Amino acid sequence: MSRGKTDQRGFALLIVLWTLGLLALLGTQLLATARQDTQLARNLLDAAELEAAANGAVQQAIFANLDTSNKHWDADSVTRMIRVGRVPVAVQLDDEAEKVNPNIASGALLQALMTALGTDRVTSAGVATSITEWRQASAVAGRADAVTARYVAARREYAPPGTPFTNLDELEAILGMTPDLLVRLRPHLTIFTDGDPDMGARDPVVVQALVLAGQGGEPSMAGVTGLLSITADARGHGHAHFTVRVVVRTNAQAEGRRYELLAHERFWSRAS
Repeated sequence: MSRGKTDQRGFALLIVLWTLGLLALLGTQLLATARQDTQLARNLLDAAELEAAANGAVQQAIFANLDTSNKHWDADSVTRMIRVGRVPVAVQLDDEAEKVNPNIASGALLQALMTALGTDRVTSAGVATSITEWRQASAVAGRADAVTARYVAARREYAPPGTPFTNLDELEAILGMTPDLLVRLRPHLTIFTDGDPDMGARDPVVVQALVLAGQGGEPSMAGVTGLLSITADARGHGHAHFTVRVVVRTNAQAEGRRYELLAHERFWSRAS
């Protein structure tokens, strides 16, 4: 066999090996893409199932709260485990009147609430001031300019509007607020009440804040305000969660609409 033919066969074998390697690589990529698409479809299906279960649990909680029989659910901050279809859901009803409203609470109560959560005194005082400035900055002559200057110095492209918070997410924008602090504050805050909580609150953090702020008034009848928040946490496979949180005002009328939905939040998470 001539040297030329041997070189040609060796080159042909090399091309075949390269081709096989390329095909194997393409096959691996196609398989990986197919697996990703399958996982995405599974995640979407799981999320839809959990969301439907969480929404169903919210409706069940509303009707149970309106029920006047022995099946009535109080807004007592107790976690109840139910099943909606095949999905387990943890449901909790809280009385909104037992929470602190950042639109009306004094700076002292806001500072005390953060202190009760373990926040240091300097941060608590600074954030409490920022909250009151946000809602009142334009109410005092000359104060708005000073507050605006602080936001400009902090390189913010906005300043406090001097109006009430329309949702709790707006608290993210104030000076000194951190994501961690807001997460810890959220369960104890509401924007739907027209007064401060009292010592009848079941939330120990709020009670401690009232004591620290010197606002420990006489307890009222808790759980009868008709204003409640409902949290439904639907739990799926692989540590997946779909959480629905609503604020509801119950009118409990014999005719017509018996409740009003004031706020609605949705959260989906899957542990990696």
